[in-house]
Amino acid sequence: MKLTEFDSIYLKDLQRIKEIVNENRSKAMAVANSAMIITYYQIGELINKRKKWGNKFVERLAIDLKDYGRGFSLEQLKRMSKFATYFEKSLIVAQAVPEIPWSTIIIIMNKSSSLEEMHWYAAQASKNHWSRSMVIKQFELQAYQRNEIAPLTSNESVLKEMIKDTLAFDFISDSEVSNESDLKQKLLDNIILFLQELGPGFALVGKEYRLLTPSNKNFYIDLLMYHTKIHCYVVIEVKIDEVSPQDFGQLNFYVNAINDLEKTEIDNPTVGILLCKTADSYVVKTSIQGLTTPIGVSKYRLLEDLPNYLTQKLKKIDLI
Repeated sequence: MKLTEFDSIYLKDLQRIKEIVNENRSKAMAVANSAMIITYYQIGELINKRKKWGNKFVERLAIDLKDYGRGFSLEQLKRMSKFATYFEKSLIVAQAVPEIPWSTIIIIMNKSSSLEEMHWYAAQASKNHWSRSMVIKQFELQAYQRNEIAPLTSNESVLKEMIKDTLAFDFISDSEVSNESDLKQKLLDNIILFLQELGPGFALVGKEYRLLTPSNKNFYIDLLMYHTKIHCYVVIEVKIDEVSPQDFGQLNFYVNAINDLEKTEIDNPTVGILLCKTADSYVVKTSIQGLTTPIGVSKYRLLEDLPNYLTQKLKKIDLI
C-alpha cells in the first residue's frame, strides 16, 4: 500500500513524538532520583542532629513515617544517617552523588573500607554511569586498589587518563589462551567486557589493522582503538610473554605510522600500549627513555591469576 504525503508526515511526527517522550521520561526519572537522594541526605542530616536522643528518635520516626512506604523504614532511616555522615554536603550540592541510584549508593557504603574508597567509587559510578551490577563487579575486582598504582609511562600527563597498571580479564581462562592470536580473539569475543575494563572512552577501530606504507609495505596492528574523550588513536600490541626492548621499537613505529597515515588535524597524538603478562621495570624504563611518543605498559591477569593477584595487592596496601 502506497503511503500518502499525509501518512509520511504523520509517521515522521509520530516517531519524533515517541523520541521526545522517551527523552523527557529519562530526564524526569533522573530529576526524580536526584530529588530523592537530596531528600534522603537532608533527612539523614536531621537524624544526625538528634543522635543524643539515641535510637528512640529514629525508631519513633520510622513508625510515624510508615504511611510514606518502605522507603522510610527503620533500616532505611539508619542508612540515611550514614549517608549524611559519610558524604560532605558539597558532594551533594555539586550533583555528583545525586545522579547515582540509592541502591547503588547503599552498595558503595556497605562495601567500602574507607571514606576515600567510598568517594572514589561514587565518583567513578557517576562519571562512567556504572550500573549497580557493574559497581559490585568493580568491588570484586578491587578496582580502587588497582587504581592506586600508577602505570609506567613516558608521558604521565597524557597516559594517566587512559592506562591502568593492571587489567583484570576475569572473562578469559588461562586454558583458552596458548598464543597471542588466542588472546586477541578472546578479547574481541568479549569486546563489551574488554572495553569496560579498559575504561570509559575506548572504542574499537579494528583487529589486525592494516597499515600500508607509501612504499607499499604492509604492517598489521594487533588492536587499533580510538579514545573518544581524549580524541586520539590508541595502538595496542598484545604479548603473552614478557616484553622486550624490540617490542617498544615496534610499538613506536606503529604509533608514528598512525600519526603519519591516519591522524587528522582534529586528533591528538596517537598513544601506544603494550598489553603483556609480565614486564621488567628496568627494561620498560630504559626502552621508553628518550622516546617522544606517549607509550605505556598495561599488565593483564586472567581468571586463574586474579585471586592470588588481588590477595598480594591487598597485603601491599595494608603495609603502606
